[in-house]
Amino acid sequence: MRQPDAIVVGSGPNGLAAAIVIAQTGRKVIVFEAEPAIGGGVRSAELTLPGFVHDICSAIHPFAVASPLFRTLPLASHGLEWIEPTAMLAHPFDDGTCGLVYRSVEATAAELNGDGPAYASLVGTIVDLWPRIEEVVLGPLRWPRHPYDVARFGLLALRSSEALARRVFASHRARALFAGIAAHGMLPLDRAPTAAFGLVLSVMAHVAGWVVPRGGAQRVANALAAHLESLGGEIVTDVRVSSVDELPAARAVLCDLSPKPLLRIAGHKFPAWYRRKLERYRYGMGAYKVDWALAAPIPWRAAECARAGTVHLGGTIEEIARSERDAWEGRIAARPFVLLAQPTLFDGSRAPSGRHAAWAYCHVPHGSGVDMLPAIEQQIERFAPGFRDRVLARAVRRPADIERQNANLVGGDIGAGVSDLWQLFTRPTWRSYSTPVRGLYICSASTPPGVGVHGMCGYFAARRALDEVLRD
Repeated sequence: MRQPDAIVVGSGPNGLAAAIVIAQTGRKVIVFEAEPAIGGGVRSAELTLPGFVHDICSAIHPFAVASPLFRTLPLASHGLEWIEPTAMLAHPFDDGTCGLVYRSVEATAAELNGDGPAYASLVGTIVDLWPRIEEVVLGPLRWPRHPYDVARFGLLALRSSEALARRVFASHRARALFAGIAAHGMLPLDRAPTAAFGLVLSVMAHVAGWVVPRGGAQRVANALAAHLESLGGEIVTDVRVSSVDELPAARAVLCDLSPKPLLRIAGHKFPAWYRRKLERYRYGMGAYKVDWALAAPIPWRAAECARAGTVHLGGTIEEIARSERDAWEGRIAARPFVLLAQPTLFDGSRAPSGRHAAWAYCHVPHGSGVDMLPAIEQQIERFAPGFRDRVLARAVRRPADIERQNANLVGGDIGAGVSDLWQLFTRPTWRSYSTPVRGLYICSASTPPGVGVHGMCGYFAARRALDEVLRD
């Protein structure tokens, strides 16, 4: 067998992206995956009952559509089909109404009444800037080609979402809508740069759509893998690498691993100063996730919630901010902010006829073992009375379960590390993709630009390997 030029450890979207970029140059690449199924955080399985397909981790994929790498790949020819819900996001309130984010900025602004012009000005401006700032948002720290546009974005993004929402919006509805989007960043909302998460994810709703792949998230990984194999790449599953010394000889090894599992397999190769830096890498709050098999759709009090693939359950900005602050500081929120996906309203292939699947999660303290199922279901019942009566089966994953199924997500941190100002730009160290060991690279979401199914961490790590050790 031809000796590989490069080896990738881990078949998440970044690992597969790195392998594709190298294979596109005609070089031989082998991907090793510890689990029986490829995909990392982009997998699907029948977690509850036969015939119900649930996404194990990520489910909504705007970055996959917007990715500068993925949009150049023929993934549709490998079976990947995107479904765009009628509305990208719903945010119900206790009065029986809800806020909605549509693909159109104008339609979204119209829903916000008096805050419509403010939304159109804030988010619409960033939508217009996106083609000139995406290389900064979806790339490592570097001098931008459009510094003025990046500065305009940065002046808004590098602040707290709570401060930005209160300054820009007058109504509790618009403030809560923006707060829920920003809370995806897994940081307290009074900390910078949570405004960046709120702005970028809002822009993604309009630029790419908060879309779902037909048949489940596994289809994304399968399409990437099929394209890699069409380029001559090889994927070996169910092989857990316990040391980089076990790998076949190759000029480059790229690890789709966060610092903790990377240290387990390669720590003995690193100088002490670099090991200490990786050991100091900070993981954040965890996630507690529930999947449900349902007899019927969720009975939302605000019927408009059924237009959206994603629903945020948290009421006001104050309640959402309190929930995120509690999880960050090690407390259990009585009313956790809940992020819910209901893909079978738009993709009937994921459940038996007439049945539905949904999942939701909330943020909890890092590694928490507290049972959040009652609190999560109570939040759903708050906005959808009778929800529990429609549950046929449920599957629960605590932070320890999440880490057990994906070693990168330490303590249940689905962001693969805190994304505050310092660590956002120096993930996992100032070297980003490189390590002190020649030919050994990091290509996981613990490198820039961070979490999201976009493959850009893998892209930039592969480009560096090609420039440094795979030049001939």
